[in-house]
Amino acid sequence: MRRLWQIDALRGVAVVGMVFYHLSYDLAYFAGLFDAGFFRHGVGLNAARVIGGTFTFLAGLSLTLSYARATKSPERRVSLKYLGRGARIFSYGMVITLLTWIFVPRDMIFFGILHLIGASIIFAYPFISLKLTNVVLGAGCIALGLYLRQGFVVESLWLAWLGGRPAFSTMDYWPIFPWFGVMLLGIAAGNALYGSADRRTARTTPKPLRPLTFLGSHSLAVYLIHQPVLIAALALLGLVEIP
Repeated sequence: MRRLWQIDALRGVAVVGMVFYHLSYDLAYFAGLFDAGFFRHGVGLNAARVIGGTFTFLAGLSLTLSYARATKSPERRVSLKYLGRGARIFSYGMVITLLTWIFVPRDMIFFGILHLIGASIIFAYPFISLKLTNVVLGAGCIALGLYLRQGFVVESLWLAWLGGRPAFSTMDYWPIFPWFGVMLLGIAAGNALYGSADRRTARTTPKPLRPLTFLGSHSLAVYLIHQPVLIAALALLGLVEIP
């Protein structure tokens, strides 16, 4: 089954938003052109939540499509497929953890968006065929995450992945609660919108949207390379000093 251009186009919009957001962040954090605190609360923080939340929701929605393709395979093989996919994405997150520990240790990313999506793909497998139940579970995860954020300060890195308000600084923080709930809502939406084969029929991508669908279909690659490219470009312009 071919990819659905609507989903790739939405993901492409999120990719464009991500690149511009990180460019702005780099200009503040590395170049010092304005206060990086803008991104830690208010509009700056909420913009990041919208972009990352979109990726997480669409990751859940896309799981339902890939699961529909894989249902003819033995169940054990299907489960190993999702375990492998989630582990691979999580491992990319660990690479980012290592790099930020080396280059920006005071704001190291210990559980960012790739950690979240990788872990959530593994955790979501038992729920991948559910509709209304995932709406209830997703809402519950979000409510629990908001409660933890308001009521608990987390001092240990080993517990921060669950949720709460970290007592230390990090550049990117996407705990399981509430964000696993967003993936469950994406799965519920995928099953509702594309739960039957006739609804999963791909159509030709409109020409004006092809750049977005291209970005959307390569979103992981763009995520992994865009920050080094942006920082290198800023260094060439003399705005960032690379040791």
